[in-house]
Amino acid sequence: MFKGNFDFDLSFWKIRSLPLVGVDISSSAVKMVELGKAGESRYRVERYAIEPLPREAVLDGNISDFDAVSECVERAWKKLGTRNKNVAMALPAAAVITKKIIVPSGQNENDLSFLVETEANQYIPFALDEVNLDFQVIGPAPGNAEEVEILIAASRKEKVEDRVATAEASGLNALVMDVEPYAAQTAFELIQRQFPNGGRDKTIAIVDIGASLMSINVLRNGQSVYMRDQPFGGNQLTYDIQHFYNLTPDEAEMAKRKGGLPDNYEAEILRPFRENLALEISRALQFFFTSTPFNEVNHIVLAGGCATIQGLDDTVSSRTQVSTLIANPFADMELSSRISPRQLATDAPMLLIACGLSLRGFDPT
Repeated sequence: MFKGNFDFDLSFWKIRSLPLVGVDISSSAVKMVELGKAGESRYRVERYAIEPLPREAVLDGNISDFDAVSECVERAWKKLGTRNKNVAMALPAAAVITKKIIVPSGQNENDLSFLVETEANQYIPFALDEVNLDFQVIGPAPGNAEEVEILIAASRKEKVEDRVATAEASGLNALVMDVEPYAAQTAFELIQRQFPNGGRDKTIAIVDIGASLMSINVLRNGQSVYMRDQPFGGNQLTYDIQHFYNLTPDEAEMAKRKGGLPDNYEAEILRPFRENLALEISRALQFFFTSTPFNEVNHIVLAGGCATIQGLDDTVSSRTQVSTLIANPFADMELSSRISPRQLATDAPMLLIACGLSLRGFDPT
């Protein structure tokens, strides 16, 4: 995406078909995925890597320590072991303004660009020369075949440039800039095949639980009908471990990842955290019901680092009374010989966005 006054050779939804490494920079880690083709309609996981970030290197989706993040990106790429330097990246939803508009169908791209800029002036609280702006045609407008629905997206230039600069500092070429929920949605298309009838006419909530933020994206027949972020995530569990066992923040984080905590950890810390997290998800669904015409969610898909917590899916299902599964977009993919199936199954929920970004390399549009 991101046209206009933009000096980098980036696109947002309109890309050339090129193999891409998906690079997801979250608040806790840099995650990379490289996919390949395994026949006409199947993919193969070639490589993936997860490299932890120093604390506070990324805050609220913003890169606050450029050198630390760039070095982490470089380490992750070296760990990946690929020669492919072409990458797709994503911005957090909070850094992007999106708006759906309806326009007459049958217009060429120049006319659409003019309409988009005209509409953008109404919704974007910045001068257009301060933003990167692009659009995507979603399809025919609901109830009117003579109109089309367009999704506009815009971000402040510095938000895009920060991400691009971290790639360039690591010797990588950023070719695509996406938005995190849309990248996750791309990967979710592989997951929805696991539902009866491919999840058709069902309301499905993707709940991505990161270190500091829980993001909800509710989908219906492949279209997002609701998005919301809530300030709750795995950092709360780190904080609980730190104070209960009198550890430093780094020691608590390491203990959370590596294990080895006392026997009372499950009952005193982990179980209450699972319950609190399930309660937060239940509250998020209530916000969804009161903000939209929908009154039911049929499935919940858990993603992000916290989704790997043992038993969380059962706790969430019990609290919400909604069928819940752990995200694994790689379930039906072939695996290269360098991939451990067991480890990938454990790491899969953390790789949803990176997987969706790598899939952009196979997008023919």
